[in-house]
Amino acid sequence: MSIRFDGRVAIVTGAGVGLGRSHALGLAARGAKVVVNDLGVATDGSGSSTAAADAVVAEIVAAGGEAMAHGANVTDPEAVQDMVDQAIARWGKVDILVCNAGILRDKTFAKMTLEDFARVVEVHLMGSVVPTKALWDHFRSNAYGRIVYTTSASGLYGNFGQSNYGAAKAAMMGLMNVLAQEGEKYDIRANLLAPTAATRMTEGLLPPEVAELLKPETITPGLLALVSEEAPSRMILGAGAGAFTETRITETRGVTLTGAELSPEGVMAAMGRIRDPEGAEVMPGAFAQTRKYAAMAAEALGLALPDAR
Repeated sequence: MSIRFDGRVAIVTGAGVGLGRSHALGLAARGAKVVVNDLGVATDGSGSSTAAADAVVAEIVAAGGEAMAHGANVTDPEAVQDMVDQAIARWGKVDILVCNAGILRDKTFAKMTLEDFARVVEVHLMGSVVPTKALWDHFRSNAYGRIVYTTSASGLYGNFGQSNYGAAKAAMMGLMNVLAQEGEKYDIRANLLAPTAATRMTEGLLPPEVAELLKPETITPGLLALVSEEAPSRMILGAGAGAFTETRITETRGVTLTGAELSPEGVMAAMGRIRDPEGAEVMPGAFAQTRKYAAMAAEALGLALPDAR
């Protein structure tokens, strides 16, 4: 199966450098028309410049593709709406949204200011929400949309000194889970990409031989799969150095405590059984968990539950 994007229009945020640039070039190389969005800020979010986005557009055009640059701040609803409107005016529609823009302001939580915490969450979380909101009704009307949010191992597993970044990246999971459900009947598919790449955000942290393995170009094939017509939905795809994995949030079978066991002491005594991974499962939605707990309690108490169907 050959994956192509002929006739498709994509917006890639943070596309002036690193992963975003690689994604934009990869989409264009396979036929997509691309909006290269980049505010041109430093890694901490300071400054602005259109030079990086313009350079990527020039690369795409030189290779025979179509692209336009837009410097919208992804947290600014008016600027983002202007970007969407310009793309639709030029090409008639938008099919794909890749939210990649982000900043870093790393410090231990003890030393971090609330301003630095809030700013990182705003750029990563609201910088994904705002473009999605600007396109959501458009995707619904067209009965087609592909969305990828950029999460991180820092959000999925934690990383010292990145409480703000980790919290923001973990939030991507909640947003994706809900929109994958709400968009399903409109063929809007939402996924997460969890990349490990050598970019300016990791500059100086990796030895050169490791950085060479972790080039953004080794990750973009995964991104292209997640925004293709046959893409999955509600997937967390890990990617780096040509390695691809899936992260899944599972829930253990657990236990039901009744009577005298239903106490803090009882919970601690049962901790081994509560945490036993055997039989763990993926919850398809929040109410699946509710139904599971109700069924477990009913079974423990010998009660019959009405058929929820």
